[in-house]
Amino acid sequence: MNGAELLIRAAVDAEIEYCFANPGTTEMPLVAAMEKEPKFRPVLSMFEGVCTGAADGYGRIAERPAMTLTHLGPGFANGIANLHNARRANSPIVNVIGDHASWHVNYDPPLASDIESLARPVSSFVRTSRSAYGISEDFAAAVNASWQPSGAISTLILPMDLQAEEVENPSTGTKITAPVRRYFADGIDAVAKKIKAGKRLVFIVGDNGLSEAGLKAAGRLSQMPGIKMFAETFPRVSYRGGGMPDLDRLPYFPEKAIEVLDQYDEVVCAGVPEPISYFGYEGMPSRLAEQDRLVMLAEVGHDVAGALEALADAVAAPAYKDLKGEIQIPPAEDALSPISIGQVVSAGLPEDCIVSVEGGTCGYPFFSASAHAKKHRVLTNTGGAIGQGIPAGFGAALAEPGNTVICLQSDGSAQYTIQTLWSIARENLPVVILIAANHRYAILQNELRRYGITDFGPQSIALTELDKPKVDWISLSKGYGIKAVSAKTNAELTLALSEACEAKEPRLIEMCL
Repeated sequence: MNGAELLIRAAVDAEIEYCFANPGTTEMPLVAAMEKEPKFRPVLSMFEGVCTGAADGYGRIAERPAMTLTHLGPGFANGIANLHNARRANSPIVNVIGDHASWHVNYDPPLASDIESLARPVSSFVRTSRSAYGISEDFAAAVNASWQPSGAISTLILPMDLQAEEVENPSTGTKITAPVRRYFADGIDAVAKKIKAGKRLVFIVGDNGLSEAGLKAAGRLSQMPGIKMFAETFPRVSYRGGGMPDLDRLPYFPEKAIEVLDQYDEVVCAGVPEPISYFGYEGMPSRLAEQDRLVMLAEVGHDVAGALEALADAVAAPAYKDLKGEIQIPPAEDALSPISIGQVVSAGLPEDCIVSVEGGTCGYPFFSASAHAKKHRVLTNTGGAIGQGIPAGFGAALAEPGNTVICLQSDGSAQYTIQTLWSIARENLPVVILIAANHRYAILQNELRRYGITDFGPQSIALTELDKPKVDWISLSKGYGIKAVSAKTNAELTLALSEACEAKEPRLIEMCL
């Protein structure tokens, strides 16, 4: 048995279900080893950013690590943007990177690079294997480091000669330990005392506090006087619809968030870090609330849902009540708008589907309308690096085979990892990609306005408009092997979405704005 076969066996022993791969020359021993292990499931993507984004989406839904396989430092670097998002989402991922043979790298060949330095900013665990004998143990350590209650990214670098080296009496590695979430009484007691003392408290809820159990506990607490509940602005996974409580998201722009939080005596963090503005704006504080006003109920990685339930019991919060209401259906013949898209998509969601959202055009309008939709889960772009939406939806679809995934995607950001369409078609997954085609970077135009630019000149337009030429989404989608249609009215989108969901196959819908 050689080092590559040891690693693949260790991956199977760790119950790694998928390896999102874009291999090269230095990974050929690993590719050969996969042939000998039928339980190992490699999934090819045409770009490393698709691999890492898919591993992120898989980890969020499956709540266990997937593996990525990339080629040397440059290949890994192509995937770093979505690993940044995955790190912010606390997704468990094990990256395996093939390196030059240890006897060759000292010659500084063209593809040589400092892989460890590339990996550290997005990894909590980085290790280069030094012996073939220890590869199983190295891989098990990487899995254990990633599969924490809070989730983390591990990166293991394997020189090619160690992959090919034969090993006698190899190490069997170490035990893989599944994470256990806990909550602590101190945080519950502290917040309960404040509620009983009549303090006005605003909660920011994240992590598994946005699960079904966490939301129902939050719904109980929100009925207490002086209590207001918000979800974090960009949750890793949030449950919505099906009568569950509607926790609005903390506003994105800092002045709005500060205005909201300043109405309360203290800010309770439940599965979120300290609230910080996404960007720094002159004259506005980076902290959305003063540190002496922050109270920690539960940290990221804790059993946030359990802490919310225990707090609701401690203050004798009333029973949870189902949310009542209906989605407002827009006029069928009207042209599509971001608001009407949010309403049509919310009304057309299948039960318990997954929605991956990337882009500001339709993201919040959909969120606003979806409180009264059927029960579903939403993935958002936690780190702000562009190109996350469709790959995360791809990984989520593999985490729950057969379940419908809808990618609600802006057109500009879709192009960053458009190769995902090929992988979705290759796996024949029931993923529906909705492209909000306004042919511009609307978020950048909004930021220009905030900066004080009201009249866009030719340079501003050249850097924010995507209409010269317009992307032909129908031809592009068909070129990657996915059926596609365009929708211009609410009626057309309603019909196209219904047919796509019923088809249980990859579909793309261009939503013309």
